[in-house]
Amino acid sequence: MAEWEEKELMAMENDMNTILSKAEVLIEALPYIQKFNRKYIVVKYGGSAMSNEELQKNVIKDVTLLKLVGFKPIIVHGGGKEISRWVGKVGKEAEFINGLRVTDAETMEIAEMVLNKVNKSLVSMVQELGVKAVGISGKDGGLLKVEKKYADGQDIGFVGDITQVNPKVLFDLIEKDFLPIVAPIGMDEHFMTYNINADDAACAVAKAVGAEKLAFLTDIEGLYKDIHDKSSFISRISASQADKLIEEGFIGGGMLPKLNNCTSAIKNGVNRVHILDGRIPHCLLLEIFTKKGIGTAIVKDEDIDNMDQEAF
Repeated sequence: MAEWEEKELMAMENDMNTILSKAEVLIEALPYIQKFNRKYIVVKYGGSAMSNEELQKNVIKDVTLLKLVGFKPIIVHGGGKEISRWVGKVGKEAEFINGLRVTDAETMEIAEMVLNKVNKSLVSMVQELGVKAVGISGKDGGLLKVEKKYADGQDIGFVGDITQVNPKVLFDLIEKDFLPIVAPIGMDEHFMTYNINADDAACAVAKAVGAEKLAFLTDIEGLYKDIHDKSSFISRISASQADKLIEEGFIGGGMLPKLNNCTSAIKNGVNRVHILDGRIPHCLLLEIFTKKGIGTAIVKDEDIDNMDQEAF
């Protein structure tokens, strides 16, 4: 056989292997698509994945794909880094107490402006991919009602604690085949505007719609028993096991309120919560559609022993 024929044959074999590997990926995804078809999945999107344009596009592609294969996704987004940047532009310094942004009237105005800008940018990305999207805030349709939140008794301004969720606006949009994208802003009983922690908003929305899954896209790989020991990574954990880690003091910093939100969601009807590294391209698809996944999954106590046998 001539040398050029051998090279051509090898190229054809490589092409065939590539095609077969793609087919295997699709086959592996099939049971997950079947299981979660027509189920609600809430994606909390923020952090570094939001500040990098390429990662931003990947996340939007992932969520759009979820919708196109039959899921009912809802995006709840943050924008903290962008808010801090704009606060700095007007000569103010961002201030935080216990991880919560101190939000005076001027900062609230900036936050609402920035979050609406981010919201419509995400809407444009989704629609560019051929899926209809509608951007709303918690003020629209009375979606998120709040009361003033305090940080260990300290007044931190216009920061809201969610007291009630009215998901009708979300159900109506999804029924009309729109993908809802929610900015974490709400109103109190006097119709005053408040900034809301995006994790809190995503958790509240997931509970209200009875989501099958709630996915937090973060800036770390997932949950560690000891953040300084990479070998202590936890890929799967029950809500009770997570509560025990919290009680024993293993979880601190920004992960503490996030994990509390995760266990609260599980205890209030959400079937599974995922903590994912949003810096990894297509992390959402890898966690949902593959057997091993890549992040941390928090599940109901009764499900922890069955995770090797079922779709995540």
